[in-house]
Amino acid sequence: MTNSQTWYRLPWVLGSLAACGGSAAERPEAGALKHSGVLVAEAPAPSRTERPTILLVGTSLTAGLGLDPAQAWSMHIQEKADSAGIDVRVVNAGVSGETSAGALRRVDWLFSQGPIAVLVVETGANDGLRGLSVDSLRANLDAILTRAERLVPKPVLVVAGMEAPPNMGRTYTEGFRAVFPEVAKAHGAIYLPFLLEGVAGVERLNQADGIHPNAAGARRVADNVWRVLWPVFAELSKGR
Repeated sequence: MTNSQTWYRLPWVLGSLAACGGSAAERPEAGALKHSGVLVAEAPAPSRTERPTILLVGTSLTAGLGLDPAQAWSMHIQEKADSAGIDVRVVNAGVSGETSAGALRRVDWLFSQGPIAVLVVETGANDGLRGLSVDSLRANLDAILTRAERLVPKPVLVVAGMEAPPNMGRTYTEGFRAVFPEVAKAHGAIYLPFLLEGVAGVERLNQADGIHPNAAGARRVADNVWRVLWPVFAELSKGR
């Protein structure tokens, strides 16, 4: 088995709903947005003269649950871009406990905040933990990307793959895994096979819950994401 298939441990399955939150976590405050891991109320729509926005729509894995905001992987992406002299603004719109349906419900508000140069979608982890319909996951992810494609200017789309716990059975886990590359291909999105590659199942890179990356794990996640974003950032930099 690969790392992406063996990273789930019993604490993930037993603690998933408690650690990731319930339905209340899927109702972000009106006018609230996480900018580089910090909650910002009534964030103004960025003007077209501002730095290109990299919007990260995700779950607690993106939000940085259990970490200081400065330790979330989104902050490391911002740091890497700054160090490389790439003038972008990374916006962390991760919400703990959110399913793909929850992400779909809030993207219209997120998209209304201003032009988005790159959209990274990390959703589905909580769908898999709860054994929700694979078809619904596919439909929700498809709808999110479809709405993003209608934006002007159209952002570069990135889809982060995720894995379902093996206790859901082979049919479910294989169907779940296939959703992400299929939808990414259908929308011409960049595909990151597994957000937590090299982190999931590695005790020293995870918090005590065995679910969420610790500070070192978040840096590894940032490395995974940076590998697919770096060429995009470089092109954005050339275009300015």
